[in-house]
Amino acid sequence: MHQPTERANKIKVLHTSDWHLGRSLYGRERYDAFAAFLTWLVALVEEQEIAVLLVAGDVFDSHTPSHRAQTLYYHFLSQLLRTSCRHVVITAGNHDSPSLLEAPQQLLRALDVQVIGRVADSLDEEVILLKDRQGQAELIVCAVPYLRDREMRVVEAGESVEDKERKLQEGIRQHYAAVAALAEQKRQQWGAHLPIVAMGHLFAAGGQVVEGDGVRDLYVGSLLQLPAGIFADCFDYVALGHLHVAQKVNHSERIQYSGSPLPMGFGEASQQKSVQLLSLTGRSVTVQRVAVPVFQPLQRLKGDWAALLKQIKILAAEGASAWLEIIYEGAEVMGDLRERLDQAVADSQMVILRVRNDRVLDQVRAQVAVEESIDDLDVYDLFERCLVAHKVPEEQRAELHGAYREIMASWHEEDAQAE
Repeated sequence: MHQPTERANKIKVLHTSDWHLGRSLYGRERYDAFAAFLTWLVALVEEQEIAVLLVAGDVFDSHTPSHRAQTLYYHFLSQLLRTSCRHVVITAGNHDSPSLLEAPQQLLRALDVQVIGRVADSLDEEVILLKDRQGQAELIVCAVPYLRDREMRVVEAGESVEDKERKLQEGIRQHYAAVAALAEQKRQQWGAHLPIVAMGHLFAAGGQVVEGDGVRDLYVGSLLQLPAGIFADCFDYVALGHLHVAQKVNHSERIQYSGSPLPMGFGEASQQKSVQLLSLTGRSVTVQRVAVPVFQPLQRLKGDWAALLKQIKILAAEGASAWLEIIYEGAEVMGDLRERLDQAVADSQMVILRVRNDRVLDQVRAQVAVEESIDDLDVYDLFERCLVAHKVPEEQRAELHGAYREIMASWHEEDAQAE
């Protein structure tokens, strides 16, 4: 029979999320940067004597991650065995395949790695009691994965969008309430000073996102935002994933996003990425953000031709090795813009991944009737107006339209599968 914990132990926990292993950027693979991050994370665990690592969803970028992405993941877990880390708790995000994450579940449990990919048959599987090497309880983790629509509500014919969102939000609230009640029950059994940390992969109301971060709607046709009130007071800390900007929810130290450790797009390039280091003494929690190094610089350059050329020359003189997004904002029509940009970086270590010509977009906007908004046009209308803006001959447009339709159909199919 177990003995309740009588004193508050000190324990260090690392909260991270949204690794998105395997994600490319405009066709450029990023495996070197992911590998460098995971190597750095192992070193941080060892340096800070971390006892528990929490990964709050989106381990992978795709439901079908590449062999190389999976190799990085399993190599990382094997490396942790040589560190101070006693427990790893991983939950699935909306990008993850629950089946793929849970496939080696029994083997990983033997290594003190707990993986929760979907709502468990028994709620007890989501409320995990962690013990120290002496067998004493030290932490309760409520490992709640991304809660899928079909798991949280019963679909009824004729229901409105409002009804759907209300039922979905209520289902998620009830799930967290049930998890909290069970966690509190375990706390009473094992010691009143035992801390409880909850995990979640969701969009908390008021959360900050940035352009190009790849954060997609969690629920089809909806960007359901959940109030912080769904998290019970018995949770001493709530480790969230999904939003890529490290942030507190409603300015609360208790409920936080760790953010993605690598910038997922150029919109995140200027952010200082971090992971969350929790120091727990009983139910007292101190949170410290630990900055993640930049493993592959990203830079967004804007301006007319003269301004762009000046910025490129400055970066080249500094020996920069950044991947670049170029946004051309000049009035001059430059049909050879890409060629001139490639020539400008030819003798440097920089690589241009994307060129955006805002002047062409302005031309498309100019073609939209006064009573129209560009938001009123669908993607096919916009494509047609781009062809007109570029003065593409009529005889070439049929083939281009066909290719564009194939691309859009493929993109929609992949997006539906990911959901």
